Amino acid sequence: MLKGGIIGLGKMGLSHAAIFAAHPQVNLVTACDTSSMILDAFKKYTNIKPYTDFKKMIDESELDFIVIATPTKLHHPMVKYALERKLHVFCEKPFSLTSAHGNELVKMAKEAGVVNQVGYHNHFIGTFRELKRLLSAQVLGDLVHFTGEAYGPVVVKGKADSWRSKPEEGGGCLFDYASHVLNLVQEVIAKPVNLQGAIMKSIYSNGVDDAVYALMSLSNNLSGVLSVNWSDETYRKMSTSITVQGKKGKIFCDATEIRIYLKEANEKEGLSKDWTVKYITDFAMPVNFYLRGEEYSAQVDYFIDNIINDKKPDINSFEEASYTDKVIEMIFKEAKRF
Repeated sequence: MLKGGIIGLGKMGLSHAAIFAAHPQVNLVTACDTSSMILDAFKKYTNIKPYTDFKKMIDESELDFIVIATPTKLHHPMVKYALERKLHVFCEKPFSLTSAHGNELVKMAKEAGVVNQVGYHNHFIGTFRELKRLLSAQVLGDLVHFTGEAYGPVVVKGKADSWRSKPEEGGGCLFDYASHVLNLVQEVIAKPVNLQGAIMKSIYSNGVDDAVYALMSLSNNLSGVLSVNWSDETYRKMSTSITVQGKKGKIFCDATEIRIYLKEANEKEGLSKDWTVKYITDFAMPVNFYLRGEEYSAQVDYFIDNIINDKKPDINSFEEASYTDKVIEMIFKEAKRF
């Protein structure tokens, strides 16, 4: 049994706590937060020891791994403290506020020889994994264009300030929503390397962006569009999608389905001419505990499996997440020009 602890018991932190605690090879022994109400509930209803000081928790608990699900501004000092004590680390996204901080943690994780992972859960959704496989198989031939999108109703009216309304703390649509899309594009298609323009719009928020639009080119010379808006009331919840156009056809992919249009049938892949539609149920994967979606449990299972089997992760590593932070910085810089 691996002994684990978690720092940050907000929405994602509570989800992670439930999934990790249910894992058959994990003993979640401790949790840290600043809310006395939440910690009192943990103390009353679980055997998990509560802390308000993350350093004290790490120093006293003899942990194998730590989960960090706090606001982004706290990721760097917390991850650094854990790595100095050679703990395996699962950190929520986005990884850090600056690529310099991210690069420092990447180096430390390599030197410590520990498993490291960032919570970009879309890579554990079957449809996006299938999109990556089909693109690697070149079913679209030469690629022409891509569009990465995310929309949802996070901020639909003016609201009181919080850490989410402060860019220096990791708030805003670019950090929260767009990071998911950027990381998907980076790992499913190719790395963004240049921007031809970027706009960050405040719709309801004060001080941060509610929408991000950018033109970008990738390391494989493909160009495309980023379009993200978390103030869109036409969506019930966050919806993330990627569309890729090629000379042989087009693929649209989101978390529920993948639609493939081909000008000619691809017998090797079993794809017909015109449209083929596959659903997330076609790509279901078994997980130890289901909560909110199998992808959340699948990423936890992957993290724990890598620790137990002493394997280097090839999905959602610190290094990959740090590059996404670099692209976020590129968009900030480009948006300031307009």
